[in-house]
Amino acid sequence: MYSMTGYGKAEYSENGLEIIVEMKSVNNRFLDFNGKYPRAFVSFEDAIRKTVQSKLARGRVDMFVTLNDNRERAVSLSVDEALAKAYVKAAEKIFLETGVENDLTASVLMRMPNVVSEDAEKNEEDLKDLVLKLVSEACDNLNQMRKTEGEKLEAEILSHLSIIEKTVDKIKARAPEIKNEYREKLKARIEEFLEDVKYDETRLLNEVAFFADKSNIDEEIARLYSHISQFKKICEGELAGRKLDFLVQEFNREANTICSKANDAELTSYALELKCEIEKIREQIQNLE
Repeated sequence: MYSMTGYGKAEYSENGLEIIVEMKSVNNRFLDFNGKYPRAFVSFEDAIRKTVQSKLARGRVDMFVTLNDNRERAVSLSVDEALAKAYVKAAEKIFLETGVENDLTASVLMRMPNVVSEDAEKNEEDLKDLVLKLVSEACDNLNQMRKTEGEKLEAEILSHLSIIEKTVDKIKARAPEIKNEYREKLKARIEEFLEDVKYDETRLLNEVAFFADKSNIDEEIARLYSHISQFKKICEGELAGRKLDFLVQEFNREANTICSKANDAELTSYALELKCEIEKIREQIQNLE
């Protein structure tokens, strides 16, 4: 089981080349990846994204890549000839129309924006495999932290589930007593009201049966035990967040039904305790992958 909150880092430093990949993640319904890296790596942005998607399933993930390249190497420059010619033509036009001296030289032209640029894509293409390896390593480190956090969350969630199971046991034990207590209270009120007058015992039994049927929660109890069993089974898997989120909604539905059917203060208190623990679990699983 994995949390969606974590931090991972990978770095490389050798022969004047330093690359640092840092990743942090928080909870999110889907995988929302945002990468910030040098322009030189834009050409393999898609490969970086696919590497992250192969490692992570959910969460908002921010990645930061830092490049410090002090290697001694041949630099490849590219010239935008069309842009250079446009600057030359513009300078000639200004000279002809205004008479201002045309002092445009090759060195001046090279300093004009975007005329000459380093062929970064060509120079950094050899770094692609290294960067992807570092991204993969950072994802693994992030997942390791997410797993550690996930184990803590799992322990917390299962402790609340244990309380839920014990509470359902109390509800199951209390439910049959309510019908008997209702029968005795109704019988006592009738006898008090009618005193020595005989009453129809069958009518009394019918009234008790109607009450028992109306307040019966056997199905809800059975479903809660089933949900508890499924919950434990789902927790054995790694990607449990979505399934548990759905299952908690089912837990809540049964607890609400018990509250609505409860005609007993003790049973109502158990149902409210149930809802309280379910809400604690719901809050925790929002951060599970």
